[in-house]
Amino acid sequence: MPKLSVVIPAFNNADFIVDTVRSVLDQRYGDFELIVADHSSADDTRALLERFAGDPRVTLLDTPAGGGAEANWRRVTDAATGDYLKLLPGDDLLYPGALELHAHALDAHPSVVLVSSPRDILDARGRVTIRKRGLQGVPRRVQPGVEVIRQTVRRGTNVFGEPGCVTMRRSVLEQAGGWDARFPYLIDQTSYSKVLLRGDYLPVDRALAGFRVNQGQWSVALVNDQAEQAKAYNRWCREQAPDTISARDVWIGNRRAEVMALARRAYYTVTASRMRAA
Repeated sequence: MPKLSVVIPAFNNADFIVDTVRSVLDQRYGDFELIVADHSSADDTRALLERFAGDPRVTLLDTPAGGGAEANWRRVTDAATGDYLKLLPGDDLLYPGALELHAHALDAHPSVVLVSSPRDILDARGRVTIRKRGLQGVPRRVQPGVEVIRQTVRRGTNVFGEPGCVTMRRSVLEQAGGWDARFPYLIDQTSYSKVLLRGDYLPVDRALAGFRVNQGQWSVALVNDQAEQAKAYNRWCREQAPDTISARDVWIGNRRAEVMALARRAYYTVTASRMRAA
């Protein structure tokens, strides 16, 4: 069995999926499998994936329509066999060294259940618009996972990063109940938190992924719900760890979540305008 499973839940990613898959297969680290499931895409995503069918590292699956993002995320994760798991959305990119650095960090620290790194924010054409975003206020050392959850609550934003920035122990995700979409916009952040309540966290301070913003993303469609979902997440975190996460942490995080939602909306608007003008 491979040490690391990279799983891609693809959906209507025809413009990007080939580059996404190649960013995984071109990694220098060799002890991995790649599992891709197409969630009944209406475009050419599934047909484009067929060009990788002959690679022994690649498994191609199909997910029936329905169930939202959680259904496809669970589909690819349930098929994974590696000790470590990295979920990569079908329009994002891994940078060279991503698998190697994350796997070696988990190998070296048995108490660590999840590692993550900053990412570059990309527009739909792959141009970097923000460099090395993430890990805001997080000490660069091994630390209890609950302390980093507190930091993300207080910041009002996801300090861990999107899934392509994160690698975790697959067994711990399973123990935590798998992907959790109770707050749909925060399915990744909520699931990370359930994992981190069970062990330590380690940041790897190097940009190792590119997170692409494009108008087809479900996260863009949910932009108006971001603040309310973040507030609900903050309350939930306090319920899980009341001795660490205070009512004041939640209050501060809620105010910052409101500001961050406005900032994201502005970013999406400006990015879309630039793409139309290009």
